[in-house]
Amino acid sequence: MGNTGPAELLAIWEAGLAHHGPGRALLLHRAARPESAADELLSLPVGQREADLYALRRALFGERMQIRAECGACGEAMEFDLDARDLGVRPRERDGPLRVEEGEWTVEFRLPTVADLDAAAHAVAGADGRAVAGVGGRAASGVGGAGDGLLGEDVGVGGPVAAEGGEAAEAFMAAEGGDAAVASTAAARARRALLARCLVSVHRAGQPVPADRLPVAELPEPVQRKLAEAAERADPAADVTLNVACPECGEATRAELDIASYLWAELDHWARDLLLDVHLLATAYGWSEPQILALSPLRRRYYLELCADG
Repeated sequence: MGNTGPAELLAIWEAGLAHHGPGRALLLHRAARPESAADELLSLPVGQREADLYALRRALFGERMQIRAECGACGEAMEFDLDARDLGVRPRERDGPLRVEEGEWTVEFRLPTVADLDAAAHAVAGADGRAVAGVGGRAASGVGGAGDGLLGEDVGVGGPVAAEGGEAAEAFMAAEGGDAAVASTAAARARRALLARCLVSVHRAGQPVPADRLPVAELPEPVQRKLAEAAERADPAADVTLNVACPECGEATRAELDIASYLWAELDHWARDLLLDVHLLATAYGWSEPQILALSPLRRRYYLELCADG
């Protein structure tokens, strides 16, 4: 991770205000991997990006992530903590494509990249021109900041975190759960678009089928299911899905955690709080923004307390 001091993070936040989900995710990923060009970042497997963003989140805001989700059965608000160290873990990458055999079908495919995900989202764009987001579950959201990261004392998150990008493996997998009927069309279109980009070779009864001519919809459902399962095993960090038991009714709710949206919400809240601190200290002491940002969070807080006491 490169230089991610307050001034640099404010610049990332300011640039991100002109973007939405994918653009903001790319800005955050560049902060996590400043030595990598944009094209290189887009060519990484989605799970690698997620792992990088979890590492950035730990460095900036600490390990504890406070999560909020709504019960799909009774609507009860649920809050719980996650340890960011347990998320974004990736197995060792294997060489070559993945292979699935089911009945007379043998399919080889590669893991979806960030560019594949963006292309699939555009392929299922809604009538209003916006990409269809999360297609098969409820979005988990952040409710508060941690306290032991680089910026720990300054952060807190309020309000919901929308899954703006609709995460990768979710499009690769079949829609499940109570929302499946509503999202089935979008999920199927996203899945077909993503599969079409990731197929390497297809054989049926030992005979090659040109992957660029094969409509993904013609692949039997068991084959598509095995493809999704193989992708999830090979890149589990690409889709962090939580099954949360409701303390009120006991029903399980399936919620997707989109780390890019979660981290952006934390950065947005932190940046707005920091700019308010800059305003208060500049008004009280006449200091410039660079001078104020050069102060440690502890010293800024102390000066703010003096301003309040005065």
